Amino acid sequence: MLTGQLHKLVQLRTTPAGIPIARFVMAHRSRRTEAGQMRDVECRLMVVASGKTLTAGLEQLPAGTWLTVTGFLSRAGYQAPDTRVELHALDIQTVPENG
Repeated sequence: MLTGQLHKLVQLRTTPAGIPIARFVMAHRSRRTEAGQMRDVECRLMVVASGKTLTAGLEQLPAGTWLTVTGFLSRAGYQAPDTRVELHALDIQTVPENG
């Protein structure tokens, strides 16, 4: 599960089998404890959502929208380097800005 802001607008396409696929970049920022010290954590991660239920309405979200995405990490395609990963969404929820 990762919470962050929609950094780049959603790209929506349909597979040859008719399955809608949405891809977008989410920016995460938080403070965490590591080895007893607080540190700032920042990352941008590509999110992939598949199917009508998950992709419905995503393309209307403006950049800056807060989201919580639950899913799993997977290699970013068959030709991508082993260290490049994407977050494949199982659930996407919008989060109130003050939330």
